[in-house]
Amino acid sequence: MTTTPDNRLEICALPAFTDNYIWLLADHSNQACAVVDPGDAGPVQAWLAEHPGWVLTDVLITHHHSDHVDGIEKLKSAFDLLVHGPENEPIPCRDRPLKDGDLIRVLGRTINVIGVPGHTSGHLAYHLVDENVLFSGDTLFSAGCGRLFDGTPLQMLTSLECLAALPEQTQVYCAHEYTLSNLRFALAVDPDNQQIAERLAEVCEIRDRGECTLPTRISVERALNPFFRVREAKIVEAIERHTGLTIRSAEECFAAMRKWKDNF
Repeated sequence: MTTTPDNRLEICALPAFTDNYIWLLADHSNQACAVVDPGDAGPVQAWLAEHPGWVLTDVLITHHHSDHVDGIEKLKSAFDLLVHGPENEPIPCRDRPLKDGDLIRVLGRTINVIGVPGHTSGHLAYHLVDENVLFSGDTLFSAGCGRLFDGTPLQMLTSLECLAALPEQTQVYCAHEYTLSNLRFALAVDPDNQQIAERLAEVCEIRDRGECTLPTRISVERALNPFFRVREAKIVEAIERHTGLTIRSAEECFAAMRKWKDNF
């Protein structure tokens, strides 16, 4: 969890399923909260039961996959809340359809809606402008990125480069606990990178304690995430060695790397 001392916004990880995180944003000044991608209503209801007097006001949805939306209807039936989600994906009980460039207010905070297609065609990310916090769903992971379902390699690469351009201290809250496996892949791509090796050792200890490895930061991802680095010569060379292909563009490098990761 993360607390910003000036306005007491707390971000709590509510584990769900095998490796999902439902992110709960808690505004202590008003005892109001919002959640991101509640694939299961149970963890959210449990948190509210442990915090009597709190009100759930908003649900933010990044994309339509079931492990991100299946808890919405139960929460909507129990609480007077607004459901925000991508306009061109089938989001249950959606009250406010959103698109790239929209600005919304949740818990009194300004949120910039960023279109990040690739994992799905309508995937959104949410950037809390004042807190400099990003909820990236299944687009950007710690040391990795999401699989391509109904998006294209170029879409995903463009989305990742959009997120990479955010301020370097932006805290990134991803929807899954994939850091360990992603770092192992990153080290396979870039085996001489001491920063990756050190972070991998650190994350192994964190996971051995059963703790969450998030949030990450944009600055960390710029340094370690191979999918942020597809324009670097050493990464291109590593992909060419592994695949035997001649890589002619960043898009080709990304596509080949994503295929390698899918089979890693």
